[in-house]
Amino acid sequence: MRRTIVLAAALAALLGAPLAQAQSVTEVAGVKYESAVQIGNARLLLNGAGIRYKAIFKVYTAGLYLGAKAATTEAVLAAPGAKRMHIVMLRDIDANELGKLFTRGMQDNSPKEEFSKSIAGTIRLSELFSAKKKLAAGESFSVDYVPGQGTTVLINGKASIEPIKEPEFFASLLRIWLGHAPADAQLKDALLGKAAAPRDPFNN
Repeated sequence: MRRTIVLAAALAALLGAPLAQAQSVTEVAGVKYESAVQIGNARLLLNGAGIRYKAIFKVYTAGLYLGAKAATTEAVLAAPGAKRMHIVMLRDIDANELGKLFTRGMQDNSPKEEFSKSIAGTIRLSELFSAKKKLAAGESFSVDYVPGQGTTVLINGKASIEPIKEPEFFASLLRIWLGHAPADAQLKDALLGKAAAPRDPFNN
């Protein structure tokens, strides 16, 4: 009898393994986001992930990683420890134009004093995208923030510039997606872990 119970438990574990593995990954438009990533000594959890639309077109997916779940912009910005914003392109896009849109998004959503302290980092980010020229579908970039070290930009997993020291830069960058005038309101909700509402194709 005991042997039967042990065998049944082992079989259940084997059958349950694929389900457990499937639950450890969130798939967005064919892009897989791990439920947790490691940055240095910090283990970060996927707070939310979604799609950036422009009219009816899917431009990129984005995922936000934090040390603990946060449901508001204020909570995300106030959260201590390392953070990551990971983006995967769904279509080819002019990298220089994307850099300009990011700069505008930071300026439109950040308090003046915060943005002024982010200008040096913003220029370096713009220069990076300008040199890259194009981001092709399937390419990715991450923006990692580590307290005491600053913000590192990685393109396709490789660090592209020296860390940007000013903490205000990462906060301004996050406001592109989480600020009062986000790039995509429904993507903002997705990054904050909220259920997606039906999409209006004419809402840019």
